Amino acid sequence: MTHKFLWVIGGLLVCMAFSGCSQPPPTQALPTMVPAIVPTSTATIPSHMIRLPIIKNGSELTPTPFLPHESTPVYLPTQIPETDQASRAKDLQPVAPLVTAVPRPMPLLGDQAASGDELINFLLVGSDKRSGPYFRTDTLIIASIRPRQQVVSLISIPRDLFVYIPGWTMQRINTAYLRGVMSKYPGGGAELLKDTIRYNLGIRIDKLAIVDFNGFKKIVDVIGGVDLPLVCAYTDWHVINPRANLENPNNWKLYTVGPGIVHMDGDLALWYSRSRLRSNDFDRGRRQQEVLRGIYNKSLQIGVLPRIPELYQQVSEIVITDIGLNQVLALAPMALSLDAPRIRSYYISSKYVKGWWTPQGASVLLPKREKLEVMLEEAMLPPDELEEDRLTLEIEIVNNTANPGVDVLAAERLHYAGFETAILPGTGEPAKKSWLYSLTGVADPDQASYILDVLGLPSDRLSQETTLEDAISGSQAAYRLIIGKDYNPCFNPSKLKR
Repeated sequence: MTHKFLWVIGGLLVCMAFSGCSQPPPTQALPTMVPAIVPTSTATIPSHMIRLPIIKNGSELTPTPFLPHESTPVYLPTQIPETDQASRAKDLQPVAPLVTAVPRPMPLLGDQAASGDELINFLLVGSDKRSGPYFRTDTLIIASIRPRQQVVSLISIPRDLFVYIPGWTMQRINTAYLRGVMSKYPGGGAELLKDTIRYNLGIRIDKLAIVDFNGFKKIVDVIGGVDLPLVCAYTDWHVINPRANLENPNNWKLYTVGPGIVHMDGDLALWYSRSRLRSNDFDRGRRQQEVLRGIYNKSLQIGVLPRIPELYQQVSEIVITDIGLNQVLALAPMALSLDAPRIRSYYISSKYVKGWWTPQGASVLLPKREKLEVMLEEAMLPPDELEEDRLTLEIEIVNNTANPGVDVLAAERLHYAGFETAILPGTGEPAKKSWLYSLTGVADPDQASYILDVLGLPSDRLSQETTLEDAISGSQAAYRLIIGKDYNPCFNPSKLKR
């Protein structure tokens, strides 16, 4: 099994389309709460795990809990909808034995049919390409961009998602591109992958970009690395020296990054995004989106709008894409003004799939179609009135702890939930407890309850006092968060309701 780096593609796309790639000027270092990489163990890998770190050929074993064989929903095969490129395969029947019945095609979700050019769906793909035209696409992220509303939805797709590949059979989604190349599908691997996503997820893919992990490392290093606000610590096996024998377990040790603001070069960002020996593909999807956001944030610090044509040519040598220069130029102004709360994160996580063993003994993920459709429908729709209200609401953050950077981590948490933030200097008075203050008088109880829930604070931590000095002197924020010693920055974005 192989590694794919959609964040690679996303990072390249961010640099290429949203800001560009050039060496940035020196910037003030962000506070770091712990060393960027901390060896947490000098123990070697247990013998039963030796096969996992071997990346000589780019493969790893994906551990999946055993589940007994069970029946799956049976649907009559139906034609692919007469929409987009999928119509090319409408008369094709499966050419390989089916291990489960072909599902119904997912309807086109959200307002895609009527949105026209107000919605552009990019597919960001990471490949295991070494040489030649054949590779799998084990990591995928859909970036659904709405220039008029200035919002972007990121959707992570696990590589083991078991889907119908039009004209072929039921198989992992990461084989669709390879199948398209080998079968000479009209439009090749890119078009079959687009059609597969259209059929199974109800999302029309307009443009696609593919990069391998070496390209990703180059991008991160060229922009001077990325500073990632890691809200939780992450520990996994890390090779001591990339030039050492990777098959020798003594050359691997456990390392930890975070919590805190961690500066990563290309190698470390690659490790953080692709490692999964002590986690899984769902968590890897979360970390990949973190890196993608970090690359985007760093790219905004670099003034490259006048250099986009030049940089497009450079990046095109690394990225396989059907995104034209004119489209990059059209999106650049939006990207330069896109705030972090307007980047929405969605994940096809364990909530939306179930593990299953095929009769051939392959471990795959079956979609829970009804739940999955609801989530994807939300991702493909523009912000509703409630979300728009949150996007215009500002929350001030004051760090009254001895931990530098914890205010940045709290801001990141609120950004995932769709809130604007402003970080204020600490008062110098250490606080034991964290409090949320309403600065506008009586707060909306539902709104305040949601903010407290996002922050992981109990419901009794809301104060509606209006005696805060800055509040009565004209603060434009709706709330102020005072961070105390009890604040825990760790949270899981995939479990956060936006």
